[in-house]
Amino acid sequence: MEAKLKSTLTCPNCGHQKEETMPIDACQYFYACESCGKVLKPKKGDCCVFCSYGTVNCPPMQENGGQCC
Repeated sequence: MEAKLKSTLTCPNCGHQKEETMPIDACQYFYACESCGKVLKPKKGDCCVFCSYGTVNCPPMQENGGQCC
């Protein structure tokens, strides 16, 4: 199964949503909302912002059966 590379991030501060392309070989720890400027960080226990705020988990999580890099 091939990993999905697009995920829609939702800012918990303002609700802004944006579809982003995820890096295939790394976790993204920070993301700045383009609407309100808040810098998102992963929730406790998550490896990246896509796993915390995205519609699809990051590719390393998808490919490793729920285990991150």
